[in-house]
Amino acid sequence: MNAAATMTRKLHLSLIGAALLGLIASAAQAQTPATPRVDHRQAHQQVRIAQGAASGTLSAQETQRLERGQAAVQNAEAQAKADGTVTQQERRHLHRMQERKSAAIHRAKHNNKTAAGQ
Repeated sequence: MNAAATMTRKLHLSLIGAALLGLIASAAQAQTPATPRVDHRQAHQQVRIAQGAASGTLSAQETQRLERGQAAVQNAEAQAKADGTVTQQERRHLHRMQERKSAAIHRAKHNNKTAAGQ
């Protein structure tokens, strides 16, 4: 196995691990205010990123950028939950953030950049 294939495999495994950790963290936050739609969408977007990395439609740089975007949404969700109540305004803000991140995932997966042909 060449170095590029090994690096790609490690990246894929780390992405899958990150997605699983995100799901576990979501379950651990069960005592905080519920945001099931946000949590479900986060998990779905993590899967989309992992699939793009695994298939090679996302370059390593695109994958890292998208992962940082997902982390920003998770941080915003944690801040919204910090006071014990997630207001409608906070939910709208999270929804808008997720809309933008979803569009970014779509654009990155459908541009001409690939993991092999960067």
